[in-house]
Amino acid sequence: MPHLTSHITPSTTVLSQVQAQYLRRKAGILALQELGMVVPLLVWMYRDWGGIGGGTAAVLLILLTLGLQAMRWRELQKRTDLPKIARHLNRKYPQLEESAELLLQPEEQLGLLPQLQRQRTASALEQISPKEASSVSFKRGWIMLFAGITLAAGLWFLPDFTQTQAKTATTRPGTSANVNEPVAQPKAILPAIEQMHLRISPPSYTRKAPYAVTTPSFKVEAGAQVTWTVQTNQAVASLQLLLSNQKPIPLRQVPRQKNTYTASLTVTQATLYHLRLNGQASDFYSIEVIPDEAPAITVQKPKQYTEILFGEPQRVTVQASLRDDYGLQSAELIATVAKGEGEAVKFREQRIPLNLSFSGQPRQVQLNQTLNLQQLGMTYSDELYFYLQAQDNHRGYTRTEAFLVEIEDTTVVETMDDMSLGVNPNPEYFRSQRQIIIDTEKLIQEQKGLTQTVFQERSNNIGVDQKLLRLRYGKFLGEEFESTIGAAALPPELTEGHTVDDGHDHSPKKGASEHEAKMGELLDPYLHKHDQEEAATFFEPAIKAQLKGALAQMWEAELRLRTGRPKEALPFEYKALRMLKDVQQKSRVYVKKSGFEPPPLKEPEKRLTGDLSKVQTYQAQRKEKPIETATAARQALQRVAQLRQGTKPSSMDAALLERAGQELGKAAVREPGTYLRALQDVRQLTQDIRAQRDLCVDCLTRVEAALHRFLPVSAKTVQKPVSAGAPKKLAQDYFNRLN
Repeated sequence: MPHLTSHITPSTTVLSQVQAQYLRRKAGILALQELGMVVPLLVWMYRDWGGIGGGTAAVLLILLTLGLQAMRWRELQKRTDLPKIARHLNRKYPQLEESAELLLQPEEQLGLLPQLQRQRTASALEQISPKEASSVSFKRGWIMLFAGITLAAGLWFLPDFTQTQAKTATTRPGTSANVNEPVAQPKAILPAIEQMHLRISPPSYTRKAPYAVTTPSFKVEAGAQVTWTVQTNQAVASLQLLLSNQKPIPLRQVPRQKNTYTASLTVTQATLYHLRLNGQASDFYSIEVIPDEAPAITVQKPKQYTEILFGEPQRVTVQASLRDDYGLQSAELIATVAKGEGEAVKFREQRIPLNLSFSGQPRQVQLNQTLNLQQLGMTYSDELYFYLQAQDNHRGYTRTEAFLVEIEDTTVVETMDDMSLGVNPNPEYFRSQRQIIIDTEKLIQEQKGLTQTVFQERSNNIGVDQKLLRLRYGKFLGEEFESTIGAAALPPELTEGHTVDDGHDHSPKKGASEHEAKMGELLDPYLHKHDQEEAATFFEPAIKAQLKGALAQMWEAELRLRTGRPKEALPFEYKALRMLKDVQQKSRVYVKKSGFEPPPLKEPEKRLTGDLSKVQTYQAQRKEKPIETATAARQALQRVAQLRQGTKPSSMDAALLERAGQELGKAAVREPGTYLRALQDVRQLTQDIRAQRDLCVDCLTRVEAALHRFLPVSAKTVQKPVSAGAPKKLAQDYFNRLN
């Protein structure tokens, strides 16, 4: 096909018009889509959600969407050329007879027939409207715009869900998100104060925005910076901030602001403060500190002790929830694997990463992870100790208690006989059934890579091992010879006689007469013959019956192993192992421990006789000396009670109340809601006494009640009891001779 080139003809002009009209309509669709994405972001910026970070993210998203739409427009321009427009017109208008591409070829390169076809196509194309040929559906653009407007309307009426716990905390009573809001009623603090601002800058680990408090007493986060800004009605000579047990902090003049003073303080512990303006002191106000709590870890699974039985999957599921008041930074699982017994125990510790993401420092995460014990290198009788630990974004650290996971070891005989007898009566070959199971499972796994001959040979060898184990257990049931195994299940007519090769000597002993032989036959029922199944007395009948069941399972397993069917033999092997374990548990031996048994009381001789000649009266004395604490508060309590009754105050009372106020101030730091008002009343009473004014009766009442609550209860100390009777002469003489 010859190369298509563009020539300026009336026909190509129509194609260019269709191309331009199509691109303009596509540009309109892209503009509608972009507008649908930008409108919600503009609402986000207008509502100022997320603060500076939220506004920056919205601007970046707007620029990103504009860049993507520009790239789509550029790609559309490249793909929308005149040959593509011609093919589009061929598909849409049958009257063009699939010949619109001829309009793009030079006329001199066409033959006679193509030239005639080109003229027909050009005349047909002139009858087509460019607007109709370039029709594009605006449905997707309008849908995108409508969805964006709906989302923007929803965001407009929704509350600010981007507020974190730190930001919402500023809406508690006495706080304001507006950092310029002043403290209410500043003249109540001191008459010369016109306006007072308290600005809180929380520490970085809280991720809170600065806020203002509107009450003089407030709560702040540990490590927050508190800024006092005081505006007075006139210039002052001295303005200080006094904290309890600390040096005064002077408020400095704010540059270019008249009669405005400021001071900043980083709060790390609860305290009391007051302002002193030109020697005039304000009331006491409290600053309570909100400490950073350590992370909390709650483990739902597993339990404190978990035992994985034989045959169960060697996996442990760990489910836990981790929470923190401001944000979690990291968490990990510390596991310790213990292998071996006695002095040969070896420990291996490793840190297992958790399937958790701490990006953004979340306040709560949920852990759901499975530990594969085989990947940790554990096997039977090994133990796993693990615990979880977490750190927050400050200095908080928490770890859980240790959890124990143990894999059951079926080779260990769980009896208490060794504690009482010192001897383990269970034979060593009780442990080989589990090895047979392991060999069978290994053979099943390797069956695909083995030839039939090798597979049959290995299966038969395992069956031989099963037979030897069955014979060893059969000795405890009287089956000492393989020929007698299972004879109890045969019909009586097949078991009445004996054969020469049955392992017994049927001929009479040498030197024994016929009379002695008959006497032996009479004594046979009463003799202990361990080689007979019914006379074997190694176990009790119930245990013997269960052991017979285990031998029956071994028979079934051996049959299938000998015939090359190890997969079918595996359930019988497991059942035999479980029954053997039950037999071992039931064969425990308990020995009663010996101890002191007191002689019986002779009640008929002593009861109701009324003999008190040997009963001596015991007398003891105990002296209690209370520990004197808060002496100033105790003395002040007595003096306040006298002042309430009308006693005239003296200058000594003011000094006593000041000392009591210092002791009461320590309690006010811990419980400002209980003692702060009483501390202010103590100051008011001190000022009234020194100014020789009438005392406030309500202040006396509140101070007395606060002192009653403050004084501790006397701690009683137990003294050594002293007998009232004089020491005996013999004991005193012995004591003297010791010296």
